[in-house]
Amino acid sequence: MKKYFEYVGETDRTKTGETAKFWEITLEGKTVIVRYGKLGVNGQISTKELDSEAAAKAFADKKIAEKTKDGYVEK
Repeated sequence: MKKYFEYVGETDRTKTGETAKFWEITLEGKTVIVRYGKLGVNGQISTKELDSEAAAKAFADKKIAEKTKDGYVEK
């Protein structure tokens, strides 16, 4: 599973100006890979190995829910 999200809106800290960023999550068995950053760059990568595929899926679902709540939109 691979899902890609983008956020374009006010900056989180100052609430002035706009920001454009992406967040991508990939689920490969027990491994969750997250790539994130500003639109137009490769971004940073974070990898997390969980105890089981079910735990990895639950973790990914939780992170997706958090990002969509924060205003990210799946593309």
